[in-house]
Amino acid sequence: MDFERYMSERLGELRREGRYRVFADLERLAGRFPVAEWRESPEAPAKDVIVWCSNDYLGLAQDPRVLEAMRAAIDRSGAGAGGTRNISGTTHDLVMLEHELASWHGKEAALVFTSGFVANEAALGTLGKQLPDPIFFSDAANHASMIAGIRNSRRECRVFRHNDVEHLRELLSQCDPGRTKIIAFESVYSMDGDIAPVESICDLAREFGAITYLDEVHAVGMYGEHGAGVAEREGLVHRIDVIEGTLAKAFGLIGGYIAGSALLVDFVRSFAPGFIFTTALPPALVAGARTSLKILREGHDLRQAHQQQVRRLRQMLHQAGLPILHNDSHIVPVMVGDAAICKAISDRLLRVHGHYVQPINYPTVAKGTERLRLTPSPVHDNAMLGDLVSALSAVWSELGPNLAGMPRLWVA
Repeated sequence: MDFERYMSERLGELRREGRYRVFADLERLAGRFPVAEWRESPEAPAKDVIVWCSNDYLGLAQDPRVLEAMRAAIDRSGAGAGGTRNISGTTHDLVMLEHELASWHGKEAALVFTSGFVANEAALGTLGKQLPDPIFFSDAANHASMIAGIRNSRRECRVFRHNDVEHLRELLSQCDPGRTKIIAFESVYSMDGDIAPVESICDLAREFGAITYLDEVHAVGMYGEHGAGVAEREGLVHRIDVIEGTLAKAFGLIGGYIAGSALLVDFVRSFAPGFIFTTALPPALVAGARTSLKILREGHDLRQAHQQQVRRLRQMLHQAGLPILHNDSHIVPVMVGDAAICKAISDRLLRVHGHYVQPINYPTVAKGTERLRLTPSPVHDNAMLGDLVSALSAVWSELGPNLAGMPRLWVA
């Protein structure tokens, strides 16, 4: 087989469909977020742009307290962890981070992984492989990492329609009562920004004797009195068996974790290849995460400021007549509905107006729902919001003939 030709043809298909992904050459600048330097080519001069699609939701990746903690950890412990935790031991900061994460979520224990993807893949895969006769019930909009974990377990899975509690009930009622049942879902869904009916799902789990596995990666740090997520905000932490979170979004770093009972966490720790055979997070990252967690625990004002800017941007986009998808979270999707046009809008915003927002196309979202996913932070000031809306309105007007036939179902 001519592999080179095959790969070239497949990549050509992506380009023709407008789905070929190009990485923006962006250099984040400490202390200047959301401003970054962008280069159109390696030789081109740098240009200041404003970033609108970062998952560093609260700007903690630039917080001086986090940076200082990381510098001190490097001076104290060096750069790397030295190996897996089973071979090289566990740094004291990592022991304390897991203790603090467990306390934050009202759980007995926590376990840190190298990323949120690995946490989901390892935890769900291990539960599926090791528990007796399991069956998964997975929300149709679950993240690829959750799907990967479930698939890797090679166990039966029933997919329920997104946030459809009645469909979930129907599927649960068809299951043998004696089987191990695991309901896997998210709190805040990253592309539409909608929020799961967590309490109703917990009610079904109790009725049918199912384990609840809740991915809170887009919610930790963002919701609840102490920022522990939607489950904390709704007073449901005690009804969730496994909470999965990330250190890569509101924390501003990288890493993932699960929190649950001491027995369950020990079970995953002892059987998950994705944990056992992976080098631990470096001391500096762990020290930074502990500092971020302290800020998030006490960050009520920061969360309030963030939500205020989200509301303001959403209102401005609505008043400008732009098709936004309304939700109750911090994610603001501007719906386009065509991959090529979505990329054209993104390119023009960046090159002409100095605003960077990556187009979101299939397979991340369904075809026909392509979008720009905006995630304003507390440090996006009002002038930045106004300039973005003006620029987006101008681009929308410039591309008017192409957008004339696009659906407007998303406009409130």
